[in-house]
Amino acid sequence: MEFDPDAMVARFAQRARAVRERGLPPVEGPERQRFREQAQLDYMDFAMIADARATIEDGVLVLRVDLRPDGG
Repeated sequence: MEFDPDAMVARFAQRARAVRERGLPPVEGPERQRFREQAQLDYMDFAMIADARATIEDGVLVLRVDLRPDGG
């Protein structure tokens, strides 16, 4: 099986959507807040990779993510 960087980026987009759409488990108090904070971090990480331009350069996976506020 050959590695497809675009397919990997698409999988991260799916993961970001899954994190965003999942509900909170029936936990209360500090545990609920920790779960919410972790979900926000997971979403941010997955969404960032999902927005990346992925290439393979000289056998190295390169992810380019524009972090500038205006995106350009």
